[in-house]
Amino acid sequence: MQPFKYYRICIFTFFLSVLLISCRGRNEAERVVSGPGKNDMTELNRYFVQKDREIIENYIERKGLGMQESPTGLWYFLRKEGRGNLISDNKKVRIAYECSLLDGTKCYSSDDSGPKEIVLGKTGIEQGLYEGLKMLRPGAEAIFIIPPFLGHGLIGDGRKIPPRAVIVYEVKVLSVE
Repeated sequence: MQPFKYYRICIFTFFLSVLLISCRGRNEAERVVSGPGKNDMTELNRYFVQKDREIIENYIERKGLGMQESPTGLWYFLRKEGRGNLISDNKKVRIAYECSLLDGTKCYSSDDSGPKEIVLGKTGIEQGLYEGLKMLRPGAEAIFIIPPFLGHGLIGDGRKIPPRAVIVYEVKVLSVE
C-alpha cells in the first residue's frame, strides 16, 4: 500500500472515530441534564398564579376592601381620587408609602426613610407599583395589592421582601412634576 493512501485511511478512520464517540457522549449528556418540560413549567406557573389569586381574594374579603383588579392582575382601591391629569411616564412623582406583606409585616415605609421620589418609567420600581401610579392623579391615595409576578417574583428583594411574596402598597401622591 502506498504511504499516502495509508495516511488518508488512518486520518479518515481517526476522524470517523472521533465523530462517533462525540455523538454518543452528547446524547447521554442531554438525557442526564434534561429537566421539566415547557408544559410542566407552564402548569406550575398557572398553579402559583391561581394560588396567589386565592390568597389575595381571601385577604380582600377579610379586610372588607372594595378592590378592583386590573387586566394584568394588579388589585387596587382608590381611597381618594386626586386632581389634575393622570400621572404619565417621565414625570417626577413624590409619594408617601408603606409597603407590607399580607400578614401585616411592614417592609418599607416613608415614615422610616422619607418620601420616595420616582421618575416614572425610568426609576427601577415594581411593575405593579408602576402600573398603579399611572392610575393616579396628584393628591390621590390608593392601596395596591401586588402579586409576585408584578412585584419581586421568585426571589424577593434580597432584604425584607421574601421570595414569592404578595405585597401591599399604601400610597399617597404628594407631588408630580
